[in-house]
Amino acid sequence: MEQQKFKIDKERLRERRAVLELIRVRLKEDFVGIDEIIDSLLDYIQIWYLMPEILTRPIIVCLWGMTGVGKTDLVRKLVSYLDFQERFAEIELGNTDNTTYFSSVNAILKANSLTDDKPAIVLFDEIQRFYTIESDGSPVQSTKFNDFWELLSDGRLAKREKEDFDYYISDFLFNQRQRTRRPGETPPEDPLFDTVGIWEARNLKKMLDLEDDVVDLADMSKKQMLDLILEAKSRRKVYEPVDYSQTLILISGNLDEAFQMASHTSDSEVDADIYHAFTKKITAVDIKNALTRRFRPEQVARFGNIHLIYPSLRRENFEKLIRKEVAKILVRTEDNFGVKISISDHIYDLIYRNGVFPVQGVRPVFSSVTDILETNLSKFMFEALNNDQYAFHIDYDNEGQQIIAHIGPNTLKIPYVGRIDKIRQGNITDVVANVSVHEAGHAVAYVVLFGLAPLQLKSKVASSYASGFTFPHEIYETKEHILKKIIVFLAGGIAEELIFGENNATVGRLNDRENVSILAMDFIRRYGFDERYQANYTLEYGHAMDKFNTDKDVETMVATMVVETRDLLNKHLDFLVALSKKLYESGNMEAKDVAEVAAVFGLNALIKAEGYLHTPDYLKSIE
Repeated sequence: MEQQKFKIDKERLRERRAVLELIRVRLKEDFVGIDEIIDSLLDYIQIWYLMPEILTRPIIVCLWGMTGVGKTDLVRKLVSYLDFQERFAEIELGNTDNTTYFSSVNAILKANSLTDDKPAIVLFDEIQRFYTIESDGSPVQSTKFNDFWELLSDGRLAKREKEDFDYYISDFLFNQRQRTRRPGETPPEDPLFDTVGIWEARNLKKMLDLEDDVVDLADMSKKQMLDLILEAKSRRKVYEPVDYSQTLILISGNLDEAFQMASHTSDSEVDADIYHAFTKKITAVDIKNALTRRFRPEQVARFGNIHLIYPSLRRENFEKLIRKEVAKILVRTEDNFGVKISISDHIYDLIYRNGVFPVQGVRPVFSSVTDILETNLSKFMFEALNNDQYAFHIDYDNEGQQIIAHIGPNTLKIPYVGRIDKIRQGNITDVVANVSVHEAGHAVAYVVLFGLAPLQLKSKVASSYASGFTFPHEIYETKEHILKKIIVFLAGGIAEELIFGENNATVGRLNDRENVSILAMDFIRRYGFDERYQANYTLEYGHAMDKFNTDKDVETMVATMVVETRDLLNKHLDFLVALSKKLYESGNMEAKDVAEVAAVFGLNALIKAEGYLHTPDYLKSIE
């Protein structure tokens, strides 16, 4: 008999493992670019799904990433495929009263009928809104949902305290007395003999964990109800905490402190692969450091060590996503109308150019597919069906700015300019020329000082006021590298002075100068790289040092670096002019393009991948 039971258990494990593998395949079909996240998530929840009985505390898995990468959707799909909808609660905690009318996790779980010790899934979404430390470092004075930390700690939540019963009884008796005092009404002989009613019966059933049917409880008198409550007060069972050790707790959030590029929401120009490379380098340590900006150390510890970090999507992921969404439209069209449509690569490129904002994830892409394809498809479909044509091809003419459908012998054209393309085309040529020189200045200094070609140069961007950027690699901060970075930042504005004259230099240097000032102050005040100042002048203690004493030295340092930067650009003026012209003509240059121009002037600009960290050769010194 025991052997038979063991065989049944083994069969159950095999079946559940097969379910997980099927879910793994389905999730990878549903989502693009997060295969590693899916594999890790399913591996971590395996013990919970296969053998929940052996768990002594809940499994806690944290999902971190920028918006639109599929954190919440992944959990919802997982719940659906596991058929756990009836045992699932999605909760958003917050410090404001308008977040939810509940004030405890216990109450929310009770409202979702999760008050037993059976397996369940709970998602705490957008957890960054539930902070316990203000942005200035001071603690939040009062927060709701304090039992959240209790749940994460040992997986147990108290059902209720004796005071809960006392409050319920006193509140009930008070309401009954009020009923007897209402003017113009004849009070019943004894309101305690009124029946309970369905609403109170449901509350009573939950509060006392009664097995009785709600309908039967509703027929009880109020006095019988009070007797039940008083009897319950004498029993230990109703006070015992609920054991949530078989619960899968998923915590999801966006942490701008870790994903610093998350604030670049309007940036559609930076190559998606660059953002991907930077987000791939974010570690669990970075996440914990970011959490300490929002939560107390003992609270951070309760999040556990299972942190799944979503990278931003690569260019190929966005391209695959676009083709996948378009394919769905084409399949629906053929299934519903019998019309087979083919799409040119020009349409896919149009959607990418106007729909991809790397740090915003997939949502803008879906919107652009609708705007560019679905909105215009009805016009083409009407023409095709009206002429009994059941196959046609859709293309885009970049020069004529028209979406074109070849329907049988006819050609239907719809004028269309992408919403982001329209903004790019609105850039004033003289301003683009100015921006090209500014960014070329940064690039020239970067090539000369670091021997690297910047990842990307841009002078035509989707902005009502033309602007650009130079995207560097990650630079390991040393004394020498900080000085070089200061020159790179200064080079943009000084390049404008050299090419256009001092009076025509623009305020586009503002952000550069802010970065220069920070680096110079840190060089002297924080890192002690100036031998005259070896104390840290940024510490905010009760007897903080007077950091204003170093202001004149920061000024002197930056002024000296300005002279060095001007000398560097004058020495490589031909390279600066050639690179500026090339950037103006194309509007966008990649590392290989910059390296080609540099080679003409005898400069070797190494081409390194997005994730490259530029660091001195420390190992060579100790070998």
